[in-house]
Amino acid sequence: MQLFEQHDATWVLYQRYISLCIKKEFAQQQTGTLVTFNHQDSEQAHRRRELLEVEEQAKQEKAIKEHGEQHFRNQVMNKFFTKVAGEINTEFEQKENFYQSFLAIEDAAPAILEILSLRAASLNRVTPLVSSLHWLAEEAINLVNKPQYRKNADVKVTQANLAVSYIGLENLKLVMPTFILKHWLPLSTAPYPLMKRKLWNDSLSVALATRALGEAQGIDWYRAFTAGMLSNVGTLAVTRCFLEKFSDSYNREIKDAYDNRDKRLHDALVSLEQSPELLLEQLCTRSYMVGADLIEQMKFDRLPITEPLFDLAFARTTSAMSELAQLVTKAKAYVMFRSLAKEELINNDEAKQLLSVAKITPADIALLKKTDINHLKLNFS
Repeated sequence: MQLFEQHDATWVLYQRYISLCIKKEFAQQQTGTLVTFNHQDSEQAHRRRELLEVEEQAKQEKAIKEHGEQHFRNQVMNKFFTKVAGEINTEFEQKENFYQSFLAIEDAAPAILEILSLRAASLNRVTPLVSSLHWLAEEAINLVNKPQYRKNADVKVTQANLAVSYIGLENLKLVMPTFILKHWLPLSTAPYPLMKRKLWNDSLSVALATRALGEAQGIDWYRAFTAGMLSNVGTLAVTRCFLEKFSDSYNREIKDAYDNRDKRLHDALVSLEQSPELLLEQLCTRSYMVGADLIEQMKFDRLPITEPLFDLAFARTTSAMSELAQLVTKAKAYVMFRSLAKEELINNDEAKQLLSVAKITPADIALLKKTDINHLKLNFS
């Protein structure tokens, strides 16, 4: 976000928050709070005070050799990371292909979101579109078959049209943006297994926080909720692209080294680890611009959220943002603060600076503290 980047303090906090989304230990390393232990075994503890001359010489020769190998591994790593970054940049530059082929966003998904924003929205208009997306139909069916919603029903629902009818129009306004964004999550965030859950939880919290703030300002709650939910689409897309490109490139390089019988290169690649720093850089510099590009390609005509989400990507001050973009910014800053505070990764002065830049008022904080922004509350009559 350009807004956070304009202030050194908030930019550091934003990077720390994204690092926390990737891996808690990674965020702790950046703040110097990671505790490490240097264990020494008994042999080391009681080693002889002097090494024999021949042992010392062997040790030095080994160190020289290891230094050379480490230099080679660093060269391989840097070359590989540069290649991955280039492939990612190429994907992002080919906007239509990235939207249609890589992410495979079906037209029916944004169409559903737009229909639900209309006064003339009806189950008859939404149901065929839900049924046309097998993954969305399955989500709807699974939802209504959950024990807490089945009540005394003895027969499970197996058809999407019945599931949509049972969910009802008002509940659909909550579950459709939720299910759609959930579908766009990366299938896996390995080697950062908790990242997927973190991204999902925070996306939901931002959406619910934006809804609460919007209702307090008299803004249509569905518009606020959907804008908050889709404000994270760029983060999901960048994460998914990075991890897939990294994995594909890595497997290809390993295979080529093996086929060419290049043991030294193969061993260097095997020792290579994922780079959270490279992922952090992509997320901090790309997410909101990629998100704005994706929202633009959804071509919303009657759901007015495109401009606010562009504001998030490019506005340098809150005064340059639309009212809805200001609310999403507040929601994001609050969720960021809450996440960092939970892990003791933000101090009081930093918190004040963050909330000040986002223009969060005491009334906003009081409202969000008493609002459940962790769970969807559905009303099945």
